[in-house]
Amino acid sequence: MSRLIDDRDFARFQALIQREAGIWLSPIKKALLVGRLAKRLRELGISYAEYYERVAEDPRELTTMLDLVSTNETHFFREPRHFQFLEEQVFPRWMRAADEGRRQRKARVWSAACSTGEEPYSLAMCLLGAFPAGWDLEILATDISTRVLERARDAIWPIAKAQEIPVEDRKAFMLRGVGSQEGRMRAGPEIRAMVRFARLNLNAESYPALGMFDLIFCRNVLIYFATATKARVVERILGHLAPDGHLFLGHAESLSGMAQRVQAVVPTVYVHAGAGAGRKASAG
Repeated sequence: MSRLIDDRDFARFQALIQREAGIWLSPIKKALLVGRLAKRLRELGISYAEYYERVAEDPRELTTMLDLVSTNETHFFREPRHFQFLEEQVFPRWMRAADEGRRQRKARVWSAACSTGEEPYSLAMCLLGAFPAGWDLEILATDISTRVLERARDAIWPIAKAQEIPVEDRKAFMLRGVGSQEGRMRAGPEIRAMVRFARLNLNAESYPALGMFDLIFCRNVLIYFATATKARVVERILGHLAPDGHLFLGHAESLSGMAQRVQAVVPTVYVHAGAGAGRKASAG
């Protein structure tokens, strides 16, 4: 069995992965694809050509393959300016509106590419630290990879990751492992209860009945999509953003060319076009 992939087979995987997941692997990513799939091919004892045929015929193996090619790097409180913006601008506005009877005491949040859970649990800590008892706080966390979703549900990480979490949040919401769990930490029950996990392919033809969200975090995933795919995915996501909601992208992403749909209130944070009047000045 060859450990190399020829141009023809790479092109077939390239087209399949883009069609199914929206992820575009440029020709320079051939080595990456080989690195992600080599172990699975050794387990099965088959070639790349044979594996392509299996993936094309077996939905379960297709899911496995998409798990393997997905990039899942993440951190707690990644891009801290986003969390600062929530705490200093968005959350106080929500609380004033609730006190004045202009909104319900509830918030729905979607972490649209949640990886191993650091993002949704960071959001849970941020929300619980900001809002008093009596608020209904809910987070939906989705990812295309079943493998990382299992790890996110377990909510266990190496203790070294504790350094990414502010001390007060770490003390309030994280449990330090002892005995057989020494060297690890786990999200506490209060934040685990807030987060619901589900598999969702952002490139799917349609999404399930998700409802509307006050905040949508779709960070560091659009950079893997071709331009047409990115535009289509953003249109679908915006269909689930509440009229006064906020969409957060990664620091290397933008929605240039979509000015008719959205406007930025601060870099990489967007609202529906026309909904941001008066926010830019207060967000500075």
